[in-house]
Amino acid sequence: MKIAKRVPDAIIVVLLLGLSFVTLYPFWNSLVISFNVGADTALGGITFWPRVFTLENYQVVFKDERLIQAFVISIFRTVVGTFLSILFTSMFAYGLTKKNLIGRKLFMIMCIVTMFFSGGLIPSFILIRSLHLIDTFWVLVVPGIIVVWNLIIFRTFFQELPDGLEESAKIDGCNYIRTFFSIIVPISGPVIATLSLFTAVGLWNDWFTASIYINNPHLMPIQTLLNQIINSNAMSEQLSSAGGEASEFVRQLKGVSTKSLVMATMMVTTLPIIMVYPFLQRFFVKGVLIGSMKE
Repeated sequence: MKIAKRVPDAIIVVLLLGLSFVTLYPFWNSLVISFNVGADTALGGITFWPRVFTLENYQVVFKDERLIQAFVISIFRTVVGTFLSILFTSMFAYGLTKKNLIGRKLFMIMCIVTMFFSGGLIPSFILIRSLHLIDTFWVLVVPGIIVVWNLIIFRTFFQELPDGLEESAKIDGCNYIRTFFSIIVPISGPVIATLSLFTAVGLWNDWFTASIYINNPHLMPIQTLLNQIINSNAMSEQLSSAGGEASEFVRQLKGVSTKSLVMATMMVTTLPIIMVYPFLQRFFVKGVLIGSMKE
């Protein structure tokens, strides 16, 4: 009987181990290739450990000014975009919880419709161009300021808060704005932290927006640049437009290949957002459940 009871547990453990391996191995293999000599990588057979260890791939990544500039743009975009998105989405959601707001249901319906229907790429491009956002930093931030899914979670969370909190604030003379920033925001830490991380990951990984609206190479985020590198036939052709010292440096490194540089760039772009997870992990379940359940 004891053996029969342990069989399902053993099956679950094996399945979870297999799933973990399938999930983690591609990342580990990419990391290994990024530390391996490109010419040797082209021969194949790189699995769990670098065969010919090198740091040249990362030297190219950190030597090229265009890659560094794209990295800075991505960081700035993620920080500014996440702050503005959480700020405006939470304020919008807080306003929708007020029963005395005229047209409250209409506003909510309009928001929900956008989750299922879109105007399409061409109308969106025309709108962005009419707002004079083409080839500006703000085109990477403004279109995604309001996230409807986050709006719904914020709104549900705010509706669950005790009415006495706002009533006591009103007695003390607080208006809606002061109540929101002094009372609501401080007690909304879990949901703000969770949705901030989701928003930051989305902004950090987004490459499509810049590929459509950005022509200026100085405003190109790292993910879009990485996509261009992956789709190129040779890494040297992608870096040659940077000119000067960076291209000369690439030409001097004979052990570098397109694949090895792509993997090194992927590691550089992926690790920063992964490092954020441990600090916000404890907010995940609590934050999402609080904002998605209604008793």
